[in-house]
Amino acid sequence: MKIRLAADIQPDSIVDGLGIRTVIWTQGCSHNCKGCHNPSTHDFNDGFIIDVEELKDEISQLESQDGITFSGGDPMFQAEACCEVAKFIKDLGMNVWCYTGFTFEELLDMSINNKFIMNFLNNIDILVDGKFEMSKRSYDLKFRGSSNQRIIDVKKSLLFGQVEILSLDDDYDISSKFNFEECGVFV
Repeated sequence: MKIRLAADIQPDSIVDGLGIRTVIWTQGCSHNCKGCHNPSTHDFNDGFIIDVEELKDEISQLESQDGITFSGGDPMFQAEACCEVAKFIKDLGMNVWCYTGFTFEELLDMSINNKFIMNFLNNIDILVDGKFEMSKRSYDLKFRGSSNQRIIDVKKSLLFGQVEILSLDDDYDISSKFNFEECGVFV
């Protein structure tokens, strides 16, 4: 399986989620948010293609990383490949964050026709959702660009059937694992 990336993986980020993270920059996005800070990632034919196994090998060689963040572009346009990588990341004991221009509710609706979106969601710990909106931009927000974007605890949201916002004031165990099968929500 192949995945289209915008850049090589970027280790040691402290701005793309809690902890020290490696960012996977996916290529391709149709949201075209005015003021997007990654417009070079929009073209679905740009970037480069890499085999998922090669990407997983690169990830397995990382050291001192708390987790991996999918960004881009929009990783949801490559949900199948991203899901495979996310499962591998979870098996390594790291957590997964993902940025998307879609809302959580839109993703749930889309997952009816695309099972890979739900499979990917089941392997994401934290989802930062929603399009960037220039009129709601703030430099005071943590891990997001505009106030309409939400930082969602995906595990709790799927478990409780409603969006559960991550409180950055609480202690969040970035190394925690969650077994969806035990809770009956693994799809």
